[in-house]
Amino acid sequence: MLIVEPGDPRAPDASALLLSSHALMQELFPAEDIYALDIDELCAPAIRFFIARDTSGLLGTGALAVREGYGEVKSMFTAPNARGRGVASALLRQIEDEARTEGLHALKLETGEELPAACRLYERNGFTRCGIFGDYAPNTTSVYMEKPL
Repeated sequence: MLIVEPGDPRAPDASALLLSSHALMQELFPAEDIYALDIDELCAPAIRFFIARDTSGLLGTGALAVREGYGEVKSMFTAPNARGRGVASALLRQIEDEARTEGLHALKLETGEELPAACRLYERNGFTRCGIFGDYAPNTTSVYMEKPL
């Protein structure tokens, strides 16, 4: 059974998975186009960090960054051996539920053109492409998406 719950990004299994995500981003994108939050940033008061696990261990991570007027999806990553099992969709549902609890009216995110599976996941879950937002710098690799809640 898949369990999604609040987690600690500093826990050994969570930090290992996050570092795997960061390594993948470094392989795919120029350094100036990587907007991943580091482990300490994921512990900030405005961040709600979630993990997905089953009896085999940690399967994925995701976070909600509470911004002024909207929430931002951050740190979505599924362990390679858990892909295709609904982990990312379950994390995204939890993030959406948390955003509604926080009284937010929209979710936004930044992902990359080199992550087509991520783009498809977000599109299947009601996100549509939008313009740049927040503190992001224009580049040729980012995809911006949003979903009204």
